[in-house]
Amino acid sequence: MLMTIQEKENEIIENFQFLENWEERYSYIIDLGKQLPEMSAKKKIDNNLIRGCQSKVWLDAYLEGDILHFEADSDGILPKGIAALLVELYSGQPVKDILAADFSFIEKIGLHEFLSPSRANGLMAMIQQIKYYAVAYQSKLNR
Repeated sequence: MLMTIQEKENEIIENFQFLENWEERYSYIIDLGKQLPEMSAKKKIDNNLIRGCQSKVWLDAYLEGDILHFEADSDGILPKGIAALLVELYSGQPVKDILAADFSFIEKIGLHEFLSPSRANGLMAMIQQIKYYAVAYQSKLNR
């Protein structure tokens, strides 16, 4: 059975609670990035580039039925890990559930507190792009 966004958020919050300090949390996020499948070069195009990120971060999405799938990659190890975290959470979820998500897990795990301002801006840009894809595909579904 597919885990809901809320169930995945709860799992991530729980995982972060076991990590004692930010060094361990950084390592955890970097490990997530290492597990993220490489995005094909043909998808690493300007249209998929997230504006506002310090590193290059690409995000692409496609729809299967009402399920939205995401692919991401980055040339930076920490942004790639953050992208992997977001892909893990939102890829394979119904569009309506992504639109209803409040992204509050970011505050609950304290992610916004340990990122530099430019990295925090990049995180917000990734979230905005996920929401943008969900809105765009929702309008296609409503036609």
